[in-house]
Amino acid sequence: MDLRQLEYFVAVATDANFTSAATRVHTTQPNISAQIRGLERELGAALFDRAGRRVALTEAGRAALPAARDALAAAESVRQAVADVNQVLRGNLAVGMVDGCTVRPLFAALGEFRTAHPGVGLSLTEAASDLLVERVMRGELDVALAGYAGDLPAGVAEFPVIRERVVAVIPHGHPLAARSTVSLRDLRDATVVGLPRGAGIRAAFDRGSGDVRTTLEASSPDAVIELVVCGLGVGILSESLVADRGDVVLGRPIRGVDDRASLGFVSRATAGPAVEAFLDLARTAFGDGGSQVAAAG
Repeated sequence: MDLRQLEYFVAVATDANFTSAATRVHTTQPNISAQIRGLERELGAALFDRAGRRVALTEAGRAALPAARDALAAAESVRQAVADVNQVLRGNLAVGMVDGCTVRPLFAALGEFRTAHPGVGLSLTEAASDLLVERVMRGELDVALAGYAGDLPAGVAEFPVIRERVVAVIPHGHPLAARSTVSLRDLRDATVVGLPRGAGIRAAFDRGSGDVRTTLEASSPDAVIELVVCGLGVGILSESLVADRGDVVLGRPIRGVDDRASLGFVSRATAGPAVEAFLDLARTAFGDGGSQVAAAG
């Protein structure tokens, strides 16, 4: 007994006619008749009453039909499961990352994915965080590591890696360095140095900064810190980025700026198996290398 015989049996039972059933399953009437006879010999019972042009199920045929349909459905489930895996093995994965990204666990996850699924076409694109989210929404990217603040648009799923406060970046010896926090009034009288619009840290600051405006923009956190060290203003970054450079700058929470800056993976809520496979590896990489993560954009 094989699946082809069961398929032919179900087709004849459905159409009550060998000729139309043969057309349904793309074979010939003599072949389908021969296959059904072989199945009947193996089962030791007639499945059809062949009197007249139309055929009818015998009692044995009626008993066998539900089980035959279940067997075909189970075989289709197996085929579908393999097809889902093959999408990972032979699909494409378009990944985005925030401009100037140096997050090592991301690179580790990409390397593990390439090793585990060498048949996948893998692409990597840098862009501002807000553009990355837009490209994920439009389906141009499958998944992206981006910075953001607040809620993401409907239909976008997130795997947050880190959420932390936005702080004022102050050089040692600055008048504000002696304070545990700074106010928006303090920043109103200062030159504010920050990342460009579209960065998650910038978005978190802008949502609570009122009339305080970023005067100088730098493309990377390191550039913001260097401008602060050179005396050009007070920077706006996230806590961990400042902690990494505690030898030259201090971070002070800003009263009134309550939104957290987030860094995480964003993807469509209906992500396919390639994205899920990559995110599984990313969770492991970031779990093992969390100390190397900063909210970079």
